[in-house]
Amino acid sequence: MAEVTMTVNGKSVTKSVKGNTLLTEFLRDELRLTGTHVGCDTSQCGACNIHVNGNLVKACTMFAGEADGAEVSTIEGQANADGSLNVIQQAFQDHHGLQCGFCTPGMVMAAASLLKQNAKPTEAEVRDYLEGNICRCTGYHNIVKAILAASGQDVSGIAAE
Repeated sequence: MAEVTMTVNGKSVTKSVKGNTLLTEFLRDELRLTGTHVGCDTSQCGACNIHVNGNLVKACTMFAGEADGAEVSTIEGQANADGSLNVIQQAFQDHHGLQCGFCTPGMVMAAASLLKQNAKPTEAEVRDYLEGNICRCTGYHNIVKAILAASGQDVSGIAAE
C-alpha cells in the first residue's frame, strides 16, 4: 500500500492505495466521485475523461499513485460555485447533447479541455477533438452543436437532429 495525496476538485485528499489501483477506481471507490464513468477500461471510449494538472486524461489509463501531488478535476468539479451548471453543461442541456448520459461526463471534460485550448473551434475541430470519445446514442451532432454553443458561437442555423 502506498499513500497518495492529490487535490481533487479543489480539496486535498490523502488515501492509502494498492500500487495497481487505477485512478478511475480511486475516484469512484475511494472518493465516491461516481461521475467519472468506466466504459471500457482500455482507453477507447473516453467515458472516464478527467483533467490532471490541466490536461485531459483517460483515468482508466493511469494509476492513482501516478496522480500523487497532482491537481485533479472531475465532472463533479465543473459546476459553478453556486452549484448551477457551467456554460458547457448548460449548453449540453440546452442543445440536447446527451441522451442516456453515460458518455456525457467524459464529453464535458473533453469539451472543457478543447475550449481551454481553442476558444472558438470550428465544427471540424470539435469533431476531431472528440475522436477518442464514444457515444452510442446521439451520433454526435448535438454534442458538437452544444460545444460550439458553449464557445459562444451562434448555432441557431444548425438544425437539430
